[in-house]
Amino acid sequence: MQKSKLHLISLFFSLIFLFLLAILQPVLAQETALKYDKEERIEAVVVKISQEKEITVMGKENLSQTLELEFLPPALRKRVTLTTGNIPTAYQPVYKVNDTVVLNSLVTGNGEKTYIITDYVRRDALYWLFLIFVILTIFVARRRGIFSLLGMFISFFLIVKFLLPQIMSGNDPILIAVLTALAIIPLTFYLSHGINLKTSIAVLGTVTALIISGLLANYFIVSAKLSGFSSEEAVFLQVQNPNFANIRGLILAGIIIGLVGILDDITISQAAIVRQLKTNSPKLGFWELYQGAMEVGKDHIASLVNTLILVYTGAALPLLLLFVNNPAPFADVINLELVAEEILRALVASIGLILAVPITSLLAAVVFGNKKYYDLRINIK
Repeated sequence: MQKSKLHLISLFFSLIFLFLLAILQPVLAQETALKYDKEERIEAVVVKISQEKEITVMGKENLSQTLELEFLPPALRKRVTLTTGNIPTAYQPVYKVNDTVVLNSLVTGNGEKTYIITDYVRRDALYWLFLIFVILTIFVARRRGIFSLLGMFISFFLIVKFLLPQIMSGNDPILIAVLTALAIIPLTFYLSHGINLKTSIAVLGTVTALIISGLLANYFIVSAKLSGFSSEEAVFLQVQNPNFANIRGLILAGIIIGLVGILDDITISQAAIVRQLKTNSPKLGFWELYQGAMEVGKDHIASLVNTLILVYTGAALPLLLLFVNNPAPFADVINLELVAEEILRALVASIGLILAVPITSLLAAVVFGNKKYYDLRINIK
């Protein structure tokens, strides 16, 4: 009975989500206002390279290839011959036999249809990589791995079927991100780590750290006067959907969803540490449990913050390289909105991680250190 109280508190957040979801049901039934132009997209495989030669295009040497391509599936029995390299581009791919590519059709001025290669088909590589990921997850984590994969699919489903459509239909991206987070956190946590005190404490710690980090991010987004238009994607989104007014809100929405993923590890770890300390030394009280968890938590903070900064650096590496030989002062570089937005994301995420350690440790120490809620043989499992 006592054990279920903490579970009910955590599941309360899911009930909030379901209630608000019911309110938004009329909006969910609407189709998004966006309409995209239809164009013919065809996949083909390179079956023959008839010619290769160096040509000069606007003063730049390009490799021109004459390719014979067969449409996919082969049952279409249609082939085309295309010449590449005669259009100036930043990057000119070099194609090989058996490469699978994407073609777009164009209608010329005299009504004839022609084709251009727009990209490679990369799905096969992604499928194999995903298969390796699934196999390793199940092989190493076994039952827990299966449930964690299920949680991942639920998160993906909520993002694709709820978060993105709702934002695109004009709803407040911050509200939608919060609702999505309130659904993802308990569902994925309990699936991955089981329904127990440890997971319930981690859920509460995650939600608390997320709320504080979200408020902090919102304050500094406004203080830094970030518009949200630092990326080309945001500009294209505004052009495609002029009714989408809250571009700035996408910054905070992205931070909220990103924090949900990174807080899982730290909150579960801290709750598990306190539980294990109490299991090994049942006489430990609140303060001893909290101090013991914080000793380990400091190492978590050091490693995760460094990891997080490196992850953001890796993601923004092409951007950072632009400023290596830039004569502009460092203060001017970080003042650019594109750079300032990335710095804000990294710092807010790091602060969220730091806050999650003492918050979760405190909650776990209160629960496991209190005999009213703690039973070594029953509640701790």
